[in-house]
Amino acid sequence: MGDEKLANGCLPIEQALNLENKQFVANAMEAVLTATDAALEGTLASFYADDAHWRGSHPLNEMDGAEAMVETVWRPLRASFPDLERRDLIINGGRYRNRHGEVREMVACVGHYCGTFKKDWLGIPATGQPIFLRYGEVHELGDGKIIRSTCLWDVLDVIRQAGFWPLAPSWGTESMWAGPITGDGLLMSEQDMDEGLASIAQTLAMHATLGAYNDHAMQGRDGLLNMPQREYWHDKMMWYGPSGIGTTRGLAGFVDFHQLPFRLTWPGRTGGQNIIDRETETETKSDAGHYIQIGDGSYSVTGGWPSVVAVHDGTGAVFGCGTTGKAVEMRVMDFYLHHEGKIRENWVPIDVIHILLQQGVDVMARVRDQFGRNRLGLRG
Repeated sequence: MGDEKLANGCLPIEQALNLENKQFVANAMEAVLTATDAALEGTLASFYADDAHWRGSHPLNEMDGAEAMVETVWRPLRASFPDLERRDLIINGGRYRNRHGEVREMVACVGHYCGTFKKDWLGIPATGQPIFLRYGEVHELGDGKIIRSTCLWDVLDVIRQAGFWPLAPSWGTESMWAGPITGDGLLMSEQDMDEGLASIAQTLAMHATLGAYNDHAMQGRDGLLNMPQREYWHDKMMWYGPSGIGTTRGLAGFVDFHQLPFRLTWPGRTGGQNIIDRETETETKSDAGHYIQIGDGSYSVTGGWPSVVAVHDGTGAVFGCGTTGKAVEMRVMDFYLHHEGKIRENWVPIDVIHILLQQGVDVMARVRDQFGRNRLGLRG
C-alpha cells in the first residue's frame, strides 16, 4: 500500500528500523531507572533531543528538556520507589503521518513500574509495600533521539493501592492489568508489515462505528449491543480500563460497565471539533484527535492529547459526578490485540484525574486532605 493512500495515518516502516527504534526506547527506559542520581540528567540527555517534550498524567502534565524531566518526573519517582523496575507487557512501533503532515517514528508500550513505596509521591503517603504503577507510553523519535514522550501513568491506581479511594465505586473490576493472552506482546523481532497495516485498519473501522453512533437517539443498552461494533469484537474480548472505570469482559460487560455509562455521561463526545461549555456558554477551540495510529504485527495503537472532547451534560454519573455542563478534554491511549480475526483485547490508559479536575473535582486535593487528617488522628 503506497504512502499516497495513507495521507493521514499509519505508514509502512522498514522492519529493521522499527526493531532498532523499539530496542532504543527499551534501552532508554532501562537506563533512566538504573543510572546513578548524579548521572541521571546526562543519561536522559543521551537519549532525548535537547528540546524534547515530556507530557504525562495530571499532576505531572507537560515540560521541556532533560533537566525538567529529572526534577519533576524521574528523581521524585526514583526516590519514592528506590528499587523501581519496569515490566513491559507490550512494546510495538511504527510510523505515522499526522493531520499536520508531520511524519513520526513511534514506539508504544504498556506495562507496570514496580517498586517498594518508601517515600511519599505526589502527596500520596508511602506504604512500605509493593506498588504497581500502570503505564501507557508513546515515544516519538527523530534524528536518532526521543523528541516527545507521552506517558499516561495511572496515578489514581496508586492512590487506590495506598488505601484511599476518593471517588464513587468503579463500574468495572479494579485489578492489575493482564498481559496479552497470546503471550507475545514484546515485539522485539521483525513483524509482517502487511499484518500491521491490517491491524490498524481493523481498529479504525471499529472506531468509525463508534463515531457514527447517535447517542441522542436514546437506544440504550440494546442499541450499543446491536450496532456494528459487534462485528469487530471477539466473543471473549477483554477491555482493560484505568482505575476509576476498571476492567470488563465480553461485549455485554463492556457496554454495561463502561460504554453505556460513559456515553450517557458525555453524549455526542467527539474528536477534532470545537466545544461549548454549557456552564459559561463559551466556545473552546479543540485540537483533539490522534497523534498516533500504528499497526505492528497483530497489535495496533491509537492515542490523542486530547483524543476526545465532550461536554458533561448527560444523565449519567461516571465517577459519581452529577452533571456540570463543563467542557472537558480526555487524554486517552488504546492498545489493541487482534486475534482470531477480531479485536481480542484492548488496554486503555486514560488520565481520569485530569478529566475530574476539569469538572471541578480535585482528586489530589482530596488525597492531601484525607491523608493529612489521618496523620493528625482526625476523622470525619
